[in-house]
Amino acid sequence: MSSKKHRGALYLPYAFTEHGVAMLASVLRSKKAVQMSIAIIDAFIALKQFALTYKELADKIIEMERKNHKHFKDINEALNYLLQKDEQAVKQSKRKQIGFR
Repeated sequence: MSSKKHRGALYLPYAFTEHGVAMLASVLRSKKAVQMSIAIIDAFIALKQFALTYKELADKIIEMERKNHKHFKDINEALNYLLQKDEQAVKQSKRKQIGFR
């Protein structure tokens, strides 16, 4: 079979799922194998906790941006108004005066 027609990976990945590690731990009996299985399961747990914490943090940041967007928009509009007001005052002062003095 050519590699172009093959839809899956050419090589199996060198990875375990959390359940696969637990199954491996139940089969292997050496002290070192059990210690390594426990360490890998702990790593899976830590990774899950990190992923959940990261998602919660990302959600909080998005919520804060949504809340404060209006405040920042209002501040931006006020600053633009003040800048335009100053520009208009400068333009008006440079104009040649006409009419009575």
